[in-house]
Amino acid sequence: MNSRELDAAQAEANPQKLRTGLSRIWHAAGYSLAGLRAGWGEPAFRQEALASVVLLPLAFWVGRSWVEVALLAGSVLLVMIVELLNTGIETAIDRIGPEWNQLSKRAKDMGSAAVLLSLLLCAGIWAGAIAARL
Repeated sequence: MNSRELDAAQAEANPQKLRTGLSRIWHAAGYSLAGLRAGWGEPAFRQEALASVVLLPLAFWVGRSWVEVALLAGSVLLVMIVELLNTGIETAIDRIGPEWNQLSKRAKDMGSAAVLLSLLLCAGIWAGAIAARL
């Protein structure tokens, strides 16, 4: 299958692929907002989002330079990003079927581990910045 045939097949399966320019950007923004709304339905994401309401402004007070502010704020946003990806993995696995499967468990466990690592990174960055400020 050549490139043109592949593009036609993808467009037939998903007409959104035919959009270009500002229309594509506009629709992509809508899909992103829908993803954030779906994420808000998850308790873990909601907790992290509420914590970010406090931590993001606090990053400007704790950070002594723009690099420190970027690291503090970025680590908070990274936790939320990883949580959304983990939720996406869990949702896709759940769509496959409700029955227990070792590979499904493994995928969900790895997504959860990614969230844990992002939380540890965030906590370490914040602890280091706060300790340097004392």
